[in-house]
Amino acid sequence: MERPDWAPEGIDIERPSVARMYDYYLGGSHNFAVDRAAAQAMIAAVPEAPLMAHANRAFLRRVVHHLVRSGVRQFLDIGSGIPTVGNVHEIAQQLAPDSRVVYVDVDPIAVAHSREILAGNDGTTVFQEDFRNPEKILEHPEVRRLIDFDQPVAVMLVAVLHFVPNSDDPAGLLRRIRDRLAPGSHLVLSQASDDGRTAEERSDAERVYQSTDNQLIIRNRAELTALFDGFDLVDPGVVWVPQWRPDSPEDAVDAERAVFMGGVGRFGG
Repeated sequence: MERPDWAPEGIDIERPSVARMYDYYLGGSHNFAVDRAAAQAMIAAVPEAPLMAHANRAFLRRVVHHLVRSGVRQFLDIGSGIPTVGNVHEIAQQLAPDSRVVYVDVDPIAVAHSREILAGNDGTTVFQEDFRNPEKILEHPEVRRLIDFDQPVAVMLVAVLHFVPNSDDPAGLLRRIRDRLAPGSHLVLSQASDDGRTAEERSDAERVYQSTDNQLIIRNRAELTALFDGFDLVDPGVVWVPQWRPDSPEDAVDAERAVFMGGVGRFGG
C-alpha cells in the first residue's frame, strides 16, 4: 500500500486503527482501506456503529457546553482521536476564548493530525501518551504549561474506556487522576455498552476488534457508573448518550441504538 503524504513514517498502515475507524464512522478522510474494511465489518455486526459515533460526538458537544457554563476553562482530553469537526477546543473556545485544551492520544497518526490543526492556537496542545500512564500525562511539560491543577479541570475520556481491560485497573487509573484534581473539577466518561444487546451481537463486535490495535471491552451501566467513584454524578447520571441533556426530546428517541452510555461527574465542593 502506498503511504500518503499525511501518514507519518513508522506508522503501520496495514493494520486497522480504532482511531482511524472512528474517523471513518464520522465521515472523515484520515483512514486507509484496511480501516474502512474493519469499520464495515463492525457495521455488519452492529449496524448502529456510525450512529454511535455521531451520537457520541453530539454528547461531547453538549457536555462541553455544560462545563463551560459551569465555569470550567481547562480541559484534559485523553484518547482524543483524530480531529474532526466539533473538537473540544472548537466548542470551548467559541464559548469562552480563554479556554485551554490539552489533547492526549496513544495513536501517533491522531497526534500528528492534531498538531497540524492546532498550529497557531496557543490555548491548545497535543502529545502522545497512553491513559495507562496517568503520571506521565499529568506531569508532561505540555500539561504543566497549560493546566493549573489548583483550578477546576475537566478530564474527558470519551469513547476510550472500552479499549481498557479490567486487568489494567481503569478504576485505579482514574483514582490516580482524581487525586490531583481541585474541587469543581469534572470527569466525563463514555463507552460502548451491551445493555439490551444479545450475546451474539456482543461476540460479533468483539471479534471485529480482535484484528485492530485495540481489543473491545464492553461494560454495562453499573460497571460504567462504578468508575465515577469519588465523583458526584451530574443529572441525569449514566445514560445512553442521546439521553444526556438532549437538545430536544426527539433526539433521545430510541437512544439505546446509539450503543454508547456516558455521564459526567463533579469532584468536591
